[in-house]
Amino acid sequence: MAVALKLLKQLRAPHTSSTILHRNLSPRLSSIHSATRLFSDSPPPTEPLPAPPPLNPHSPSPSSLNQYELAKFAAVAETWWDSEGPFKPLHMLNPTRLAFIRSTLCRHFGKDPLSPKPFEGLKFIDVGCGGGILSEPLARMGATVTGVDAVEKNINIARVHADLDPVTSRIDYQCTTAEKLVEEQKNFDAVFALEVIEHVADPTEFCKSLSTLTVPGGATVVSTINRSMRAYAAAIVAAEYILHWLPKGTHQYSSFLTPEELALILERASISVQEMAGIEYNPLTGRWSLSDDVSVNFIAYGTKTVTSSL
Repeated sequence: MAVALKLLKQLRAPHTSSTILHRNLSPRLSSIHSATRLFSDSPPPTEPLPAPPPLNPHSPSPSSLNQYELAKFAAVAETWWDSEGPFKPLHMLNPTRLAFIRSTLCRHFGKDPLSPKPFEGLKFIDVGCGGGILSEPLARMGATVTGVDAVEKNINIARVHADLDPVTSRIDYQCTTAEKLVEEQKNFDAVFALEVIEHVADPTEFCKSLSTLTVPGGATVVSTINRSMRAYAAAIVAAEYILHWLPKGTHQYSSFLTPEELALILERASISVQEMAGIEYNPLTGRWSLSDDVSVNFIAYGTKTVTSSL
């Protein structure tokens, strides 16, 4: 444990602010000349992965789904609400993610951030909701929440847990995908995809679906892990191999996106990134906080472009 703490302390930035920052990415984005993902740096070597399971002919199979990733999460679905289990990092991250969401979306929708139910009257969707770790607090903040996941076990766990509270029991959980909801012409005031995009097969198509689900002028929030050496050391080496917070193989370095890449993909999908913040872990306090350091975990809030009709 002493070795792990030493490693994590070395990974932390020397000093960061705990406030949410508006980051102007335009100058950095101007050097990117392609809408495709830019894997200019070679990923560090990782252990060989087993072959992905065969496709289920009865399951939804739009282009952004990664069947191997779905199988990994299905294998640990029963542990979603075990705060000391495989999803412990998400339980630890959740208060910080929610602080960013409350701040940015209250400002976006003109709501009172001090209200116990600031999102009353708004329709939200949690894409890749898993067991409902994010969906439930959003519902408690007054939003009408739809939670979708392509893993049926995740949805079953989410429904059982939500039924323990009359407020969260109203969450509409569906075993489906963003692409299927696009076909059904569904739309929402805000769309969330937290810690999901690194597990999909096609981030570009996935973000197009997120955008289509967002009403014009609505909000989209995406969080993920940066493709940097610090992130590799923290999210894979430390979290999976030293601290054993996550099962080995949870993350693949080559699937991570840099902040510039994510902003560009979202921009091409008519989502303009307005704010971006890093989420930093302090090994001494065991707490996560928002910072201006996006080199490991980061979260972005964008707005759907309003197109004028002539």
